[in-house]
Amino acid sequence: MDALAFDDLKLFARVAALGTLSAVARERDVPVSQISRALARIEKTCGARLIHRSTHGLALTAEGTTFLDYCRRIGSTLEELEGEFATKAREASGVVRVAASTVIAQYQLLPSLVALSERHPKLQVELEVSDRLVDMARDGIDIAIRTTSTLPETMVARRIGSLGRALYAAPAYARRAGLPDHPDQLREHRLITNSAATQLNLWPFRVDGAALNWPAEGWWRTNDTGLAANMVLQGLGIGRLATLVGDPLVDEGRLVPVLPERVDVQPVAIYAVFAGTRQRLPKIRACIDFWADWFGRRAAPVD
Repeated sequence: MDALAFDDLKLFARVAALGTLSAVARERDVPVSQISRALARIEKTCGARLIHRSTHGLALTAEGTTFLDYCRRIGSTLEELEGEFATKAREASGVVRVAASTVIAQYQLLPSLVALSERHPKLQVELEVSDRLVDMARDGIDIAIRTTSTLPETMVARRIGSLGRALYAAPAYARRAGLPDHPDQLREHRLITNSAATQLNLWPFRVDGAALNWPAEGWWRTNDTGLAANMVLQGLGIGRLATLVGDPLVDEGRLVPVLPERVDVQPVAIYAVFAGTRQRLPKIRACIDFWADWFGRRAAPVD
């Protein structure tokens, strides 16, 4: 067993998590044959078949399941050791893989990277951008930016800001179609809605002191929050966007608010989610501390 390198343990854990050699090869930017040879070498060193290969994919053998458990335990210990020495060095360095929705990544994380790099020049960030909820262990994510604190017990959530949603339109659309004075007038407009998270299409208002949830019927629909923001910017219609996105664009004159006195923005907390075993790593703390300040200066208050 002493012939195995630490990277062998990490590689096997990633093969088990991703389920295909090609996925691991893409992640490491190496040929699939290199991953296959490494796996064969690991099995030879262990003296056991660790993975069943078939046309349906990969499956761990009983020995592979045992080996994976050791890989994870040793990996966790190594992370703690890395954190111990890195804490003494007090320098944030290395790669941090961050998962976020398209709209948060494009309009918040991307603009923050120059300032983050200036503060921590040895820090590298890899963005995993998707509106789906990622499996952090399987996808190798260090930090996920989420609006939920419901997590596996191995994860920790730190609140870094808040996010509300409001209605916006491009100035060109406002000139062409006018803007509504009451939620009921939205029926006369072309609306942009979310085809994946349909709960976001129940638009909340406060009318004469009473709550009103208005079901938006989209003329244009998309499953991507970043694309939805761009559709609004293109003047296609009225959309419900995160205030972290819409308000700065209003300040730039690229969007105008719609029914601002009646929209209920309903702000929710934004969390940075990460594995509890990694919270002592300077690179993790550096990113979270920085983004807590960044988002905090742009947040809507949460009741």
